[in-house]
Amino acid sequence: MHTIDLCGDWQVVEIGSDEQIPARVPGCVHTDLLAAGKIDDPFYRDNEDALHWIGEADWAYTRTFKVPEEILAHDRVMLRCHGLDTPATVVINGQTVGEADNMFRTWEFDVEDALVAGDNTIEVRFASTIPYIQERQAQRALPGWGGPKEVAGRAWVRKEPCNFGWDWGPVVVTCGIWRDIEIVAFSDARLAEVSVRQEHEDGSAALTVGVGVEAVADSALSVAVSVSLDGEVVAEAQAPVADGAAQAELAVETPRLWWPSGMGDQPLYEVAVSLMHASGEVLDSAAKRVGLRTLRLDRHPDEWGESFQFVANGVPFFAKGANWIPADAFVTRMTVDDYRHLIQSAADANMNMLRVWGGGIYEQDMFYDLCDEMGICIWQDFMFACSTYPSFDDAFLANVQGEAEDNVRRLRHHPCIALWCGNNELEQGLVGDEWSAGQMSWEDYGKLFDTLIPDVVSELDPDRDYWPCSPHTPSDDRRDFNNPSCGDAHLWDVWHGRKPFEWYRTCTHRFNSEFGFQSFPEPPRRTGT
Repeated sequence: MHTIDLCGDWQVVEIGSDEQIPARVPGCVHTDLLAAGKIDDPFYRDNEDALHWIGEADWAYTRTFKVPEEILAHDRVMLRCHGLDTPATVVINGQTVGEADNMFRTWEFDVEDALVAGDNTIEVRFASTIPYIQERQAQRALPGWGGPKEVAGRAWVRKEPCNFGWDWGPVVVTCGIWRDIEIVAFSDARLAEVSVRQEHEDGSAALTVGVGVEAVADSALSVAVSVSLDGEVVAEAQAPVADGAAQAELAVETPRLWWPSGMGDQPLYEVAVSLMHASGEVLDSAAKRVGLRTLRLDRHPDEWGESFQFVANGVPFFAKGANWIPADAFVTRMTVDDYRHLIQSAADANMNMLRVWGGGIYEQDMFYDLCDEMGICIWQDFMFACSTYPSFDDAFLANVQGEAEDNVRRLRHHPCIALWCGNNELEQGLVGDEWSAGQMSWEDYGKLFDTLIPDVVSELDPDRDYWPCSPHTPSDDRRDFNNPSCGDAHLWDVWHGRKPFEWYRTCTHRFNSEFGFQSFPEPPRRTGT
């Protein structure tokens, strides 16, 4: 398989203007405008208000790139977009090759007929989400909770919810190519997915490596799988490909177990997969870093109601941590050093769990890699928060299904992932009997969070637990969302004079998945004398 990396230098222009502005991919329009000196810092004073026009405008990203003739000789030539923030129309050499309407999905488009050997142009046009949201809201309003400047109806688009504002953050409705983009060319076949399941018994770890293969030719194929630790191979296997799939069974004797921070070490094994042609040629390869461990949510009756605790390698542990919101309103500015500093700070504070909150993004790969390395367990929300959602719309459901499948496949190998959770706070007053009362019906809610998403998790990551909502009470009365005897709770009773901090010592909730105290604004730094 051959690739052409399209990241790097681009140009961006507001559609309707002639001014070309230098841009970087991955990136977003706000950071490009900042780098070019076209806008002031959105975080300074009330500049946020003066920059809302950016999210109301349409933008186009363009660049040229070269394609060698040998690339076009392959059976398939695809444009792979790991993140388009969104909605987007992709044009190559004047020909529309695809459209995208979900920031959280990986999009692939067949571009072989649009490409030529030599110089090519690509344009990615981003339409403002605001007119679409307003049009859909006029047809059927989606009730939700929002700040005074938040755009109503954000749930109509699959985009980072807090882009549209939150009680702790600004309204900065971004657009851009926010993750990698590349040309991918292959013949015969390529790897479509790799999964790693594990069972532990009698001091041995049995691994089942499942491989999905996209074949474009009738060829005899096989996969070779190896497992190594610190460069030393500890297990190997081969398996034939049949009907687009292969499965290899391997055993790791006396495995070194992965533990949450403070409980032990975090050894990481590499599972390497090679897709082989009958001739012996390696057509494609992939590698996943995994931790050998069990990590489950334990719920059982006890004297106080029902437990809610996580268990690693058979050992229950107390989850100590915080909620993780996007660490920058412009998430593409985050570097591996930024992530390392924050995650290391969590570990240094004796945290062992972070909840990736449902109003942000499915985080970058480097975030989960670092959590793997530092033993920080992840409670992973799907990106739904504080709003009703149009699950009565079949196209919306299909879009969400693709999103859930993409992200479960991308993240399931990480040992840090402890739990999949459907949403943030929808059961806390946004679900009820009828839309006219400002609520999502339980039937519509169930389509998303009791059926579609858990079905995806069950199929693609069956060894992890799923929780429909945070907070959620597993009883007949789901509206009793902060029941202290079972489930998880969001405790905001301590809030600017409502209750003292000491109140936390008296609450008896089983698992506090949100609590805290919102900080005051940072005072401005003085310059000069």
